[in-house]
Amino acid sequence: MAQAFAEKLGLKASSAGTVPSSGVNPVVVEAMRERRIDLSHKMPKVLTANMIRNARLVVTMGCSVEEACPRPMLAAMQKKLVDWHLDDPKGRPLEEVRRIRNEIEKRVRKIVRKSSQRRDRDDQSVRP
Repeated sequence: MAQAFAEKLGLKASSAGTVPSSGVNPVVVEAMRERRIDLSHKMPKVLTANMIRNARLVVTMGCSVEEACPRPMLAAMQKKLVDWHLDDPKGRPLEEVRRIRNEIEKRVRKIVRKSSQRRDRDDQSVRP
């Protein structure tokens, strides 16, 4: 959900898990369809060291990366890691998935605002 919102709002993003499932949760697909975002064709991916190395920000959602990730991957992500501590939508009814979706959207929008403000500051500092 975070990747879809980020891309819709103009950011480049990747979504991956330490132990991804074989498909996107159908309730998540339904909840995102309500926001006119189609996730039905997406496939979960496994998190790689290369993804972490290339990322400016690594957002986890309450998962136990410390238990699942090798130490070198953990070390690479520490300075760019933000954990949102969100409930996993797996096994939850649509009503709860909507709540999780809305919280993810709110947090992604906040990242977009901060990114935009940072670009504006950087643009102003390079002007003659």
